[in-house]
Amino acid sequence: MSTTTTRGVAQPAPAKASPARPRRGLRGNPTLNFWLFTGPFLIGLVIFVFVPIVWSFWLSFFDARYTVTPSHFIGFDNYKQILTNSNFPASLVTFTVFAAFIVPTTWALSLGLALLVNQLRFMRAFFRSVFFLPTAVSYVAAALIWKMSIFNGVRFGLANTVMSWFGVDSMSWISNPSPPWYWLVIVTLRLWIQAGFYMILFLAALQNIPPELYEAASIDGAKRGWQTFRYITLPQLRATSTAVILLLLIAAYQAFDEFFNIIGTKATWAQTPLMELYKTALGTDQDYGAGSAGAVILSVLICIVTLAQGKIMGFGGGEEK
Repeated sequence: MSTTTTRGVAQPAPAKASPARPRRGLRGNPTLNFWLFTGPFLIGLVIFVFVPIVWSFWLSFFDARYTVTPSHFIGFDNYKQILTNSNFPASLVTFTVFAAFIVPTTWALSLGLALLVNQLRFMRAFFRSVFFLPTAVSYVAAALIWKMSIFNGVRFGLANTVMSWFGVDSMSWISNPSPPWYWLVIVTLRLWIQAGFYMILFLAALQNIPPELYEAASIDGAKRGWQTFRYITLPQLRATSTAVILLLLIAAYQAFDEFFNIIGTKATWAQTPLMELYKTALGTDQDYGAGSAGAVILSVLICIVTLAQGKIMGFGGGEEK
């Protein structure tokens, strides 16, 4: 080993740095790591989502009764059948009205809860958790509770018991379509389950609003309350509101679990588009071709409504400078 002399003192020369060895194995191959982690999810997405979508679209052009591997091509006959000789169009109209009511109601309730929780100075995490907990309950379990305990139609049910305290007679909430009290059962269930989730989205957006905006508004003379909410809070929540309304619209047209467990498929009222498709494809006729055609129509309708609503509210547009 060579040495160097500094003021008469011999010192070893600094050792040469050994060249860096290329990493081997998983750590040295990011492409392999990517496919190892995402591959199973992509495979599941293809098998359980993309393949059924393509298969359903293909079935919609065939006479597929009691089989999912048909051979008789009939063109658009399934689409004509589902639009003219079934209750599917009526269910679309009914749930367009339902969506027009439930979407703004859920939006307003979720935003109101978010504003209230955001104003708290203590126990904010507690109330946030309390309002969010119903989201963890399945629609099936909640529907059975609403049907068999709260709105079961007998005088010992919770709703009728409370009404009896005020001298109101018991009423049948679900089995009678006139008056349509079943909508109250469905709407309260939806609001109870959905509001907490969208409240979290609004709460996150509220906490991202810069406090300097409110300080500047206060200096300019804006009053706390309606003025700051209208001119500062609501515009800052535009992107979140658009996303929430899109999700609510899609969820409204895909409603099935609570209607199936509360109303059932034998009733002639409150039949969702998915329930009509369920009866068409899995009923006595098992017409998978017509059911697939209805599914395609429903998907196209959801896409059109979503794109139109996003266009109106400016979803995906650039931020104004």
